[in-house]
Amino acid sequence: MKLKQLIPAVVSASILLLCNAPALAQEQEQQPPSLVKVSSVEFRSLVATAVMPGTVVSREDARISAEVSGRLLMVVDIGTRVEQGEAVAQIDDVRLQLRQRELLAQVEREKARLAFLRAEQERLSKLAKKNLASSTQYEQVISDRLVAESDLVVANVRLEQVRDELARSSVNAPFPGIVVAHLSNVGEHLAVGTEVLRLVNVDNLEVVTRAPLEYMEFSNKGHQLEIISDGQVLQAPIRTLVAVGSERTHVYEMRLDLPANAYPVGKALRVRIPVASRAEVLAVPRDALVLRSKGTAVFVIDADSKARQVMVETGISEQEWIEVRGDLEPGDKVVVRGAERLRPEQKVAIQEDAADAVDSSASYTDSLEFDLITEPEDEPDSYDSQ
Repeated sequence: MKLKQLIPAVVSASILLLCNAPALAQEQEQQPPSLVKVSSVEFRSLVATAVMPGTVVSREDARISAEVSGRLLMVVDIGTRVEQGEAVAQIDDVRLQLRQRELLAQVEREKARLAFLRAEQERLSKLAKKNLASSTQYEQVISDRLVAESDLVVANVRLEQVRDELARSSVNAPFPGIVVAHLSNVGEHLAVGTEVLRLVNVDNLEVVTRAPLEYMEFSNKGHQLEIISDGQVLQAPIRTLVAVGSERTHVYEMRLDLPANAYPVGKALRVRIPVASRAEVLAVPRDALVLRSKGTAVFVIDADSKARQVMVETGISEQEWIEVRGDLEPGDKVVVRGAERLRPEQKVAIQEDAADAVDSSASYTDSLEFDLITEPEDEPDSYDSQ
């Protein structure tokens, strides 16, 4: 019984819609043109890409170690910015100062001994010419003089070694950067090689990312790639490719140069890498795409300034352009602003200034995070009251 009662109601509603169709068309013709902004359909060279996680690292990140043994007297505070060659820690050098004084005295002693032997050699040389000194005595003095010269060289070398250790008792920054961690505390006795602090250069940055080895052939040194972080996009060149994978990961490493202070060290971001060769395809700006309940569409403006809805399939994308397959030709004008509220065959007025176009921020993005827009014919019938 309920089905039999429902059929007359459906028939009545259909008849009402058919009767109102001319009125609907007339009302649509009387509506003012909708302001839109348009762009052209173009053949473009695009490449398929994938987004990989990356991390900002410094190219100069070192754990600075003690080069002499001794008690740690000073280390600069964490967060301090230092220049190359500036002291960042100091090791007690009293023992080395005493050793230096000892060697200075030894050098002076060797100099005095050498001076005596040279004078003695000269004196014996004169006596030997007058047969007043034996040749054996003369040769012994020459031998002692040669030994004394060698002893002086050894003493000077040992003195230079101590002076070098004294210089190294002051731990200096090998590059400009920021002290980010203390690895030893003041008062501790350090052995040679003990780590004192960690120094990071925040002005010499790069991005490290990894991708499957099968994609490596599509990237080359010097290629510009997109770096995506917090909604911002930055172009960065590939500095180097490390073409070595492992049995477990099967990935290669890619490093991209970054400008100074672009991001903090350790920041996580995303890198868009090519995963195929470039191809010539028919493309439209991303903002031309509108999601409908039945699929993806674009609105083409015909010669009568009417919007014609064309269903399309999307393909590869790059930056602001995306491949489309459908009833489109190069040079067709597609709506890129204001398409969300358009109906098929609706009159439009092309707005050249984007600031005056219809306010609509919805666009086709990589994440595809947006609500489906209901087709006009799927909207509730608002004309029953006529």
